[in-house]
Amino acid sequence: MEKQPRLLASQLLLKNSLFEVSLNRVLLTWKEIATKKKRVSGGIHHPFKVGTSHGVSVSEILAVRELDVDSETKDDGRWQKMPQKSTEAYPYAFTVSYVERAWQHRWRCSDVTFHCLEGALCQQWVQTIREQLTALTSRPKHLLVYINPYGGKQQGERIYEQKVAPLFTLASISTHVIVTEHANHARDHLRTEAELKKYDGVVCVGGDGMFSEMVHGLVSRTQRDNGVDQNSPEEKLVPCTLRIGIIPAGSTDCICYATVGINDPVTSALHIIVGDAQPMDVCSVHHNNTFLRYSVSLLGYGFYGDVLADSERKRWMGPARYDFSGFKTFLTHHYYEGTVSFLPATDILGTPRDKTRCRAGCFICQHNGQLYSEDHQPLFLLPEYKGGWRVIRGKFLAINAASMSCACPRSPKGLSPAAHLADGTTDLILVRKCSRFNFLRHLLRHTSKYDQFDMNFVEVHRVRRFRFTPRYCQSDSELDLRENGKRLFSQICRDHPACSCSPAYSSWNCDGEILPHAAIEVGLVRIKGKILDENLLQSAQTGVKVHLPFGQ
Repeated sequence: MEKQPRLLASQLLLKNSLFEVSLNRVLLTWKEIATKKKRVSGGIHHPFKVGTSHGVSVSEILAVRELDVDSETKDDGRWQKMPQKSTEAYPYAFTVSYVERAWQHRWRCSDVTFHCLEGALCQQWVQTIREQLTALTSRPKHLLVYINPYGGKQQGERIYEQKVAPLFTLASISTHVIVTEHANHARDHLRTEAELKKYDGVVCVGGDGMFSEMVHGLVSRTQRDNGVDQNSPEEKLVPCTLRIGIIPAGSTDCICYATVGINDPVTSALHIIVGDAQPMDVCSVHHNNTFLRYSVSLLGYGFYGDVLADSERKRWMGPARYDFSGFKTFLTHHYYEGTVSFLPATDILGTPRDKTRCRAGCFICQHNGQLYSEDHQPLFLLPEYKGGWRVIRGKFLAINAASMSCACPRSPKGLSPAAHLADGTTDLILVRKCSRFNFLRHLLRHTSKYDQFDMNFVEVHRVRRFRFTPRYCQSDSELDLRENGKRLFSQICRDHPACSCSPAYSSWNCDGEILPHAAIEVGLVRIKGKILDENLLQSAQTGVKVHLPFGQ
């Protein structure tokens, strides 16, 4: 790496010790000046060298401001430690606020205050640092913020006001805040009313549902403004220009956890401030050439669809409804017959079982994403017996498509630990009919270190596209007759799982929303977007594209 020339270098006072402080276009460093002090022990004099070097990247400096030294020494009625060296000889000071990395991917805001001999020198340091910060074009200056006051534990407004807003103010970021009043408020506002040209990005304070709303609003607005028909699976979508940031304030915050590695509002806010970004793809879901939704993280049919459908009827229980509905769905143990057709991702690096965790700047994402761009084929034009499509028919307890690891605090590895955020693929997980005991083993492995795919009734494929057709939707007239009869009797005994009457079809869980159709077509749509939230653990491309990265 080419050595950067110094912009400034001075001897400044820090915590009653002299430091050599240096600034170039990349780093701000300070190193304590070595001195010799005499230390007496048993009549022997020992030279004592002090000083360690510290540094912070210019890109991770949040702000710099002049400090009123007199205000530091005012008597506020509290006991104070007397300084060993008076700062009277250094009457001018400035404070640098910067990002400090803590444990488990946490970021915190730290301050360091330097004292100067002359006011002109102090102002020169402040002005030079500010010029370097201004030159960082990736940083947002104006943000549109949506707060969901009802998500999770209904703490969205408090989290923003107490933890996030002060950091935005410190970094001189102006914000326009909208507290949503109903479901899809943010989506509809982005689609129609928002003056997007005024902002460098949009931020959601909420959970996965809030993030999904904003993706749909921005993507739909962009396509409408450019005359693109979203209902056509083969249509090439126009890239979004705005970035999206996430401040976690939901029930599970799966998207934030799977990408950042931790659900911490301060960490996310700091990544937004420094302008970190990482590509992330999303699935587009169609039914009979009609656009349904975009999926950012999980598409789940069978078990996860049933859990969501049942939990929606128990919203009065709060977040506990997911545990209750999950246990109930596990006991009913319904399976569903159908046909899964998919186009395997060929000539790519990595497999769903290679234990390679995706990071920011992931080589696999860069390589596979390039292949996807060069070899993009129209969606759903090829028959199942051509073009490398594979067909699997059977009885399934769950059919899942993971566009990212889908990790969360309860499942630190996620549904597919090796899934990538920006490689143009999704991991298709098929769980065939098995005993309750074996299915429980599979579910428990989501929370352990063992390979959750190492079971004979589970298979996983890295695919570019797939479609699913329930058995009752297939064209065979005799099959339709049998299924109709089965649905008739299942209506009578649907509340009695002991009779083994399984319903004809389940629901698709699309990022926490129920899709109205069971037969769907899923493909990859590449949209250049950016998510302001950086500290990503993962990095994959599976449909619509957005952005995030991983903190070192």
